[in-house]
Amino acid sequence: MKMNDERIIEADRATVWAALLNPDVLKECVPGAQEVTGNPEDGFEATVTQKVGPVKATFKGAVTVSNMVDHESLTLTGEGKGGAAGFAKGGADVRLEEVPEGTKLIYDVEAKVGGKLAQLGSRIVDGFAKKMADNFFTRLEEVIEGPKEGDDTEEAEKKGWLKRLIS
Repeated sequence: MKMNDERIIEADRATVWAALLNPDVLKECVPGAQEVTGNPEDGFEATVTQKVGPVKATFKGAVTVSNMVDHESLTLTGEGKGGAAGFAKGGADVRLEEVPEGTKLIYDVEAKVGGKLAQLGSRIVDGFAKKMADNFFTRLEEVIEGPKEGDDTEEAEKKGWLKRLIS
């Protein structure tokens, strides 16, 4: 399964870059993440619980960061094992470009699954993978940009904590 997309984030490239390499941000942005630890140099370890169709599993895995060109591009590669449910692995090539509105984040994602997950059929798995990637990058945008006009107070508290962290 392959997909690509892009989005504009209202922040400078340095802020977006820092967010992509921060384990707290990754934990906040990966749907179902229970724990993310590590650093870009040694890689990250993650525990993620997800339900794909009728299969629910907790995946334990590792994410490595490679091909880093400061504030311009990187590759995130991960693999997780979910016991009897099978495995998931994939990667994302991420590029950052300066635009008048802030930073354009462009991503190309590829994902593969095996075990029970692969038996669900490509339509279910591909739809799930697309949803996961969309959710990750949407959440990343929210964490970086902070609350928007019209967000209720509780929602506004959740968004924008990265700005408070790095200010």
